[in-house]
Amino acid sequence: MFLQNVSCKKRLIMKTILTSLAFALLAQTSMAQQGQPVYTVNPFPKTISVSGSAEMEIVPDEIYVQITLMEYQKKGESKKDLESIRAAFLVACRAIGIPDSLISIASYSGYNNYYELKKKKKGTDMLAQITYQVKFSGSRQMDELVEKLDDDATKNFQIVSTSHSKMPEFRKQLKIKAVQIAREKGLYLSEAIGEKLGEAITINEPAEWQPYFMSAAQSNMLMRDQASPESGSQIDFKKMKLRFEVNVVFALK
Repeated sequence: MFLQNVSCKKRLIMKTILTSLAFALLAQTSMAQQGQPVYTVNPFPKTISVSGSAEMEIVPDEIYVQITLMEYQKKGESKKDLESIRAAFLVACRAIGIPDSLISIASYSGYNNYYELKKKKKGTDMLAQITYQVKFSGSRQMDELVEKLDDDATKNFQIVSTSHSKMPEFRKQLKIKAVQIAREKGLYLSEAIGEKLGEAITINEPAEWQPYFMSAAQSNMLMRDQASPESGSQIDFKKMKLRFEVNVVFALK
């Protein structure tokens, strides 16, 4: 009889414990569903946040130039129409190895010299113009095309941007190097306070800007970097500096 009473008491105690655990679990689930905070133990009570950056310089091999061509008429001659100007321009591009795939039309427009029309009472024939965008591989190729252009038809020759064909690869290399530099920094900083560097918790890559594109004003200034007559050589475009940065949080042991 005594043993039966002890057994009953044990079952009652176990039932009470299980019931309490069930209520606790239910209460926690309810709090989570209602948006109330559920506090958990922080697995990384000690951390260190460090940044790492890497940079390199490259010579651009993608130069985007906009070239504007316009109809013209010399005194005593018939007007040079846009179709013949365009045809001559495309022939010149092909002659120096620029395929049609690297040439695109940026804009079309017409021109009317209002002052001359009012003064001389001439007709209202408008001078049409077209702007092409051409992708060059270097300044030497640009010089070759300039030599072949019709000076009377060419109204503008402007560099609008520069880049490099291996830019994605360069960005990847720099980001990897930046993470490695961040880890190296974390090692010596943690050692300085008598701690050991643990695993990486987060790696934050800041939003990318585009450091490899230059404005028209900047890139046109690079055209001045030409060879001196004495040297007989050609100086190419100024190098572009690329720089990327990452932030990494490590655990401390």
